[in-house]
Amino acid sequence: MPFGFFMDKWYLLLVVPALLVAAWAQYKVHATFKKYSQVGTQRGLTGAQASELILQREGVAAAIEATGGSLTDHYDPRGNVIRLSEPVFGVSSIAAIGVAAHETGHALQYAKGYAPIQIRSAILPATRIGSTLAPYLVIAGLIFSFYPLAYAGIALFTLAVLFQLVTLPVEFNASARALRALEGNGMMTQEELDGAKRVLTAAAMTYVAALFVSLMSLLRLVLIVLGRGRRDN
Repeated sequence: MPFGFFMDKWYLLLVVPALLVAAWAQYKVHATFKKYSQVGTQRGLTGAQASELILQREGVAAAIEATGGSLTDHYDPRGNVIRLSEPVFGVSSIAAIGVAAHETGHALQYAKGYAPIQIRSAILPATRIGSTLAPYLVIAGLIFSFYPLAYAGIALFTLAVLFQLVTLPVEFNASARALRALEGNGMMTQEELDGAKRVLTAAAMTYVAALFVSLMSLLRLVLIVLGRGRRDN
């Protein structure tokens, strides 16, 4: 965490519990993916084949490529490329198809002009700048007791929180699109769909946990700056 510089009581009371929740969410998504990556499907489609079939049915064009690592799957809007990790691209499992369908859902969002993903893309550059500068501004403001600088840092960090907040509907919508496509195209049985839903729900919880960490970090910063301001006055 960028604001782990100060090991104060607010860090222990607010941020540490949030980090534990985030660690649990990461464990849960890895465990759920591992479980359902060992369960095949009746149709025997691989992740890449499932992605291609959804794109065809929706009338959307996008490239599908394999990428290294595990759970590194993502959609790159700059190149209009769906990149699927090794345990997903050429593998026929409930987990592989669920993850591939989710990333394909992001491609559909861009193609259909889904508003939240457009908002997220628009604020991304400012978010990157803000998350980089924010800790230095807050620390400098506290060191020199120049609180407008510290508040500017808090405002910039708020952009990062806003980005993660907007990310939630984007991720949940991509999963909903994925499940509708898998069911509507008869690509999975109901039992298999239930497994895919568990995989995608576990993945979505990591975004909820990340937002929780950011919110607690933001609250901590506000409390630190306000507390220092009252003491200086």
